[in-house]
Amino acid sequence: MVRFALLSLFLSATVFSADKPNVVLLYADDLGYGDVSCYGSKTISTPNMDRLAAEGLRFTDGHCAAATCTPSRFAMLTGEYAFRQKGTGVLPGDAKLIIPPGRATLASVFKSAGYRTGVVGKWHLGLGDGGLDWNGPIKPGPLEIGFDHSFIMAATGDRVPCVFVENHRVVGLDPADPIQVSYKEPFPGEPTGKANPELLKMHPSHGHDMALFNGVSRIGYMKGGKSALWKDEDMGDTFTAQAVKFIESAGKGPFFLYFAAHDPHVPRVPHPRFAGKSGMGPRGDAILQFDDNVGSILAALERLGLKDNTLVLLSSDNGPVVDDGYKDDAVEKLGDHKPAGPLRGGKYSAFEGGTRVPFIVRWPGRVKPGVSHALVSQVDFPASFAALTGQKGPESARDSQNVLAALLGDDATGRPELVEQGGPLALRQGKWKFIPPTPGPAKSKNTNSEIANAPQPQLYDLSKDLGERENLAGTTPERVKQMAEALEKARKPAE
Repeated sequence: MVRFALLSLFLSATVFSADKPNVVLLYADDLGYGDVSCYGSKTISTPNMDRLAAEGLRFTDGHCAAATCTPSRFAMLTGEYAFRQKGTGVLPGDAKLIIPPGRATLASVFKSAGYRTGVVGKWHLGLGDGGLDWNGPIKPGPLEIGFDHSFIMAATGDRVPCVFVENHRVVGLDPADPIQVSYKEPFPGEPTGKANPELLKMHPSHGHDMALFNGVSRIGYMKGGKSALWKDEDMGDTFTAQAVKFIESAGKGPFFLYFAAHDPHVPRVPHPRFAGKSGMGPRGDAILQFDDNVGSILAALERLGLKDNTLVLLSSDNGPVVDDGYKDDAVEKLGDHKPAGPLRGGKYSAFEGGTRVPFIVRWPGRVKPGVSHALVSQVDFPASFAALTGQKGPESARDSQNVLAALLGDDATGRPELVEQGGPLALRQGKWKFIPPTPGPAKSKNTNSEIANAPQPQLYDLSKDLGERENLAGTTPERVKQMAEALEKARKPAE
């Protein structure tokens, strides 16, 4: 441990003494370990992500912090596991900001190091401080927790309001047509998916039958703001253009860009140039769209001469899900494709498929191309990037560890231990995976996803059983006891 600490300190000083690299975080939504061809998929081709992996370091044991979006993003930005804080579950579109203004975040870490900071894409961490008026200044939000610029959607494509917010204002809003949002009651006279199925171009499979815009019904109700409504088919291009614009505006100074794509989250309505191209329906087409967006951002870095001094990190907020609320042929056209690859579970699950996701780091001239089996997590970003910029990690980032050496390819081990938040909490220690006894259904009623609930403890040796099929808890009671105690210690508040 002393050797690792000294190595991390040396690396921090070395990096800080040189020019600070730009940092671009490319963050997919619901992209699974097996959804990318450089991770073994034979049914879909992702050339831009593959090129990023070929030029960088591809992690085989890289994790998001939780198996659903809001808690995963909360932990990634704050460096604190979301299960420690109430109100960090999957949020409605009208939720208030769940990261207190002034709290240290990944963005504020970069900002304090002199970086220009920007976020583009899906937010889903709440806005305002309760009872938000969408027609006036929308704050607090990203700008109050460390970002200099933001161009976001409030929540997800399947939740209202269906508008973009730039900094503190809805984009393109006509004051004569004010926005109203409700997650309780419909607005009289406004169409809904439930009442007007004849207006739908994509029908819901469960839920998602409320406000209806662009032929797609959503969660929640909305009225007004017609001039500001997004068009789902253009969302990927819109976010990518905004990301490139931010990079271009950053000038010579170092910048941090958090590009939070919406693909392949539902509703999957890719641009016509991708429609039908994957052969796997809209979900596969949305993955192709995300890969194209990645290519456009990488091309911008090269065009501007920024490639060599930019650390690009690509990952996903959680594992994959096939049917997540719409009848979009994702199940029918899945074929031989395995979204989680060799892993068990996916979104919502405590099995590895819930949090083990694509995880790639490229920094030409500094990170040697290859493959790393180090255990790393997005919760470590605040501490690790603080080290990268010559700073001490934020005290509030209590679960964030400095794994910079692993991210740069200089340490092959990474974290000794990791808590995975799915349905139940699970614990990783090296090759071992422990899931405590947890009541509840084994699968999600709506998505058919394996949650990993079971009445008995589960213990897997991932070096021999990556698919988590052979439960060793009954034959290895001492390790079960030790890991159960370690997990209980890890979940307790700090003294």
